[in-house]
Amino acid sequence: MNKQGFYFIEPFTEDFYRFFKLEGVHYEGRTKYQQVHCFKSRLFGKVLFLDNKIQSAQVDEFVYHEALVHPAMIAHPSPRRVLVLGGGEGAVLREILKHGPVKRAVMVDIDKELVGLCRKILPEWSRGAFTDPKVKLVFQDARRFVERSKTPYDIILSDLTEPLDGGPSLRLFTREFFEIVSGTLGDDGLFVLHAGSTDPHYNHFFSSCVKTLMEVFPVVRPYWTSMFSFSLPWGFVIASKNIDPSALDEKEVRRRLAARGVKRLGHYSPQIHRAAFALPPYLKKAIRAGRLITDAKPFVWKA
Repeated sequence: MNKQGFYFIEPFTEDFYRFFKLEGVHYEGRTKYQQVHCFKSRLFGKVLFLDNKIQSAQVDEFVYHEALVHPAMIAHPSPRRVLVLGGGEGAVLREILKHGPVKRAVMVDIDKELVGLCRKILPEWSRGAFTDPKVKLVFQDARRFVERSKTPYDIILSDLTEPLDGGPSLRLFTREFFEIVSGTLGDDGLFVLHAGSTDPHYNHFFSSCVKTLMEVFPVVRPYWTSMFSFSLPWGFVIASKNIDPSALDEKEVRRRLAARGVKRLGHYSPQIHRAAFALPPYLKKAIRAGRLITDAKPFVWKA
């Protein structure tokens, strides 16, 4: 573990590091695919890091997972079949299962050992979602699974790690992969992914994800929220063949939430749904300057 005294050091970029004071260590080790650290912080509660990158913290994981899941889910008129790419902690499944119409939720994660660790040391994240009869777990490379899928999905959610050099997610943010995803969606299907920081300096990944999705989907709507544990604003993107999630008004969002029995929300709301799609001028400018991500020229997250 990168420690100095009792501190964990997270490199965000070459110019920006964060220090986390440790109150205890739940786990440190390596799976076949990635380095795993889980420790206790007085400020953040349990914190999960993969390859020295923060994934989620107990204090605000609900903000990230509700922001990732509900805007796309609520935009679909009746999401019945949902696919999760990644999502090892199980919190994405937890939020999906709050929607009454869902009949099947398939989670595909390459790292079976990591999922097992999360079930053991982070049960607060999944809250029983892994054992729900609607859920199917598949331990396989996400791209291979999507390429071979014969089932059209209503929603596909990408909760993958950043595309590190040599990491398992490197070819899961490219135009070629997004084209495969598009072919796996139903006519009203929506694809959503987290797309990294939306801060004024290091937003290249976010802007390039948006630009690349625009090459594949007719409707692309970026949005964002603030993440306390990340010390950064964080971006997401919804892409679809015809549904515009930003067009829903507060009244319709409220109606759909009630009709589906969606409760126990701490972040997402009808007001948040509308506000999240409002981007500042600097992000709009960054998107125009974003580059196309391809298999031949993938985006490699530098830190």
